[in-house]
Amino acid sequence: MFVLLSLFYYFYFSIVGIYIIFLPKILSEVGYAPSEIGVIFAMAPLVRFILPFMFIRGLTLNATIFKLALIVIVISLCSFYFSLHHFYVLVVSNIFLGFGMSLVLPFIEVISLHTIKKERYGKVRLFGSLGFIAVALVLVKFLSSAYVALDFLLFLGVLMLFVSYRVLHYAPDTSYVKEKALQNDINIFKEWRLWGGLVLVQMSFGSFYNFFTIYETDHGVSLDMTIYLWSFGVLLEVVMFFFQGALLEGSLLKILRFTALATLLRWFLVFLFPQNLPILFFSQALHALSFALFHTAAISYLFQRYRHKSLSQQFFSGVTYGFGGLSGALIAGYVYEYFPRYLFLTSSLMALGAFLLFMLVREKKA
Repeated sequence: MFVLLSLFYYFYFSIVGIYIIFLPKILSEVGYAPSEIGVIFAMAPLVRFILPFMFIRGLTLNATIFKLALIVIVISLCSFYFSLHHFYVLVVSNIFLGFGMSLVLPFIEVISLHTIKKERYGKVRLFGSLGFIAVALVLVKFLSSAYVALDFLLFLGVLMLFVSYRVLHYAPDTSYVKEKALQNDINIFKEWRLWGGLVLVQMSFGSFYNFFTIYETDHGVSLDMTIYLWSFGVLLEVVMFFFQGALLEGSLLKILRFTALATLLRWFLVFLFPQNLPILFFSQALHALSFALFHTAAISYLFQRYRHKSLSQQFFSGVTYGFGGLSGALIAGYVYEYFPRYLFLTSSLMALGAFLLFMLVREKKA
């Protein structure tokens, strides 16, 4: 199971790597305005945000839905070939891709946390980071046209589908299925400080995920060097995933506070020094804290805080990466179109807000 889960993360985050590193730049070169790019990249998070409420209303994240989501992903990636130059069609393609990707990952995350446990989770999840790095370093050498990136996306999507079916074969009935009878113990509005902090951290990433490549190349940094910056950050992410097990034995809430501060520092450095390569590499090193350690601490904290494990992960994906990603993409798009200098300053302020909210959260265990 460890090998299959590792392969899933490898292919899943290879797709994510192409999507967030190269596709914004491709859309910019095709002729889309920053605000349009922001809208396009807000569609997948929008779907992520809506899905948890569908689960509350009766939708069940089971093997059948998982298989359907995988098929939707492959069909969506195929649709990119004829929707690339048509804004509204491309928006629809991204909506369906978001639907598939938003269902697949929480399903696998619950399997991982049940079978691998949080102390070893980082060692399987790091393969996703390796896939992210590998596809970035390889694709930048072959990116002669936008359609080369689409070929890579489709190929990786098909590989992910096959690996996912093997995961299902070996883990057809883990305990997440039995949680349907549990009463929902997640109250976002009552615990708005916790969920608000999680959302603000992800909102702060809107500038990075959707515009970092454009931002750096617009400031005179070459595309190759920008890819090295991406890869360096993810390389440090891999190291953190491998060694983070011991850190997770302490207070997960304190880790969330610390990583929010690291995220604040990271974006502020990019704002102040957009062309200073040593500082940019240092800011990318903070990715180990602001993403890798934060992500594992967040899903582990929710996993221990709530009885309904699968729904907590679905809400984390939907509310944090969904609403946070949606808001972050839209805000970043309009900020970069009208106030480009302040793109990462806005991200810094969001991370500051997250830290302040986490400071107001009280420790609690399920």
